Amino acid sequence: MAVVGTSSKRARAIAFYLPQFHPIPENDEWWGKGFTEWSNVAKAKPLFRGHYQPLVPADLGFYDLRVPETRAAQAELARHYGIEAFCYWHYWFAGRRILERPFNEVLKSGEPNFPFCLAWANQTWTGIWHGAPDRILIEQTYPGAHDYEAHFHALLPAFMDDRYVQVEGKPLFCVYRPYDLPSPRQFSDLWRELAHRAGFKGLFLVGEAGAAWVPHNHGFDASVTTALPELRGWAPWWRPRDRLAWYRRRLLGRPTVYRYADVLDQLLDEIPSDRVTYPAVIPNWDNTPRSGGNGLVLHGSTPALFREHLRQAVSRVERYPAERRLVFIKSWNEWAEGNHLEPDLRFGHGYLEAVRDELSPLDSAT
Repeated sequence: MAVVGTSSKRARAIAFYLPQFHPIPENDEWWGKGFTEWSNVAKAKPLFRGHYQPLVPADLGFYDLRVPETRAAQAELARHYGIEAFCYWHYWFAGRRILERPFNEVLKSGEPNFPFCLAWANQTWTGIWHGAPDRILIEQTYPGAHDYEAHFHALLPAFMDDRYVQVEGKPLFCVYRPYDLPSPRQFSDLWRELAHRAGFKGLFLVGEAGAAWVPHNHGFDASVTTALPELRGWAPWWRPRDRLAWYRRRLLGRPTVYRYADVLDQLLDEIPSDRVTYPAVIPNWDNTPRSGGNGLVLHGSTPALFREHLRQAVSRVERYPAERRLVFIKSWNEWAEGNHLEPDLRFGHGYLEAVRDELSPLDSAT
């Protein structure tokens, strides 16, 4: 079981991890031979004065996640700067798996020896980021209990791995859109029962949802939340003149832009006292490499501003027992959304250093 540094660090930092940095047949078919997330990153261009694009990776380069040395180097960087674990995005479409190779190789090989957990990205894949929002690539469906059971057993080898993150003896599992499940309670009750049968104390289930979603009402232990989705709605509907400006930007092919410093205090929801809600911190956000003028940009992020953001997040979880003091980072390597901790040519290790400094033990924090 992986419970690392809970007694010495101020919080347990878990970074979401995107596996779409290697070619797969589906992406070859949809977007052209050899497509990976780097294809979006490399084609990005500045869309306004001072817009920092394209993003260019530093230490790790334009890597391929089929290469074990790349995965080892990522883990070493994360460990050095105080990240406890990677939370790998996991894709399950009624038994169909996709982008599973990097994690499967980590699981099978035992390397890198670095903690991990899984997050089910349970949404339909469309062509929205490529100008075809009505094009369905893979539909997310929920056939019922038999599929939930098959899903659990497919992941059981991961849950049983010594590297798998646990909270109070329970494997940690995240669901991206728990409210999309036809019956979240049916899913959670069945998976907990299956976990007990497998010899676990249960599961620690976390749903990524807004602050209004009450996890215990749906059989979940906690939620993880960020205010970022709300940002997408602020500009068009704030005031009539803002709505007009938003439409004008769309006609001109310009993204919605906020200054990171201006929205910093709104990036985290308050934690209600009657539920367990974990913050997800954002080093930056700029999804224009995927969506161009339809994108959202948090302009002017710096390691110093991110450090302030992370400090706020840590303060929100300090009231929890040490093992439950989780902070999620969105993300380790979402380069085409502009949110990544991995070093780039502009800031180097700056964001990683912010993580290390803010997670330092209380007696050594600065």
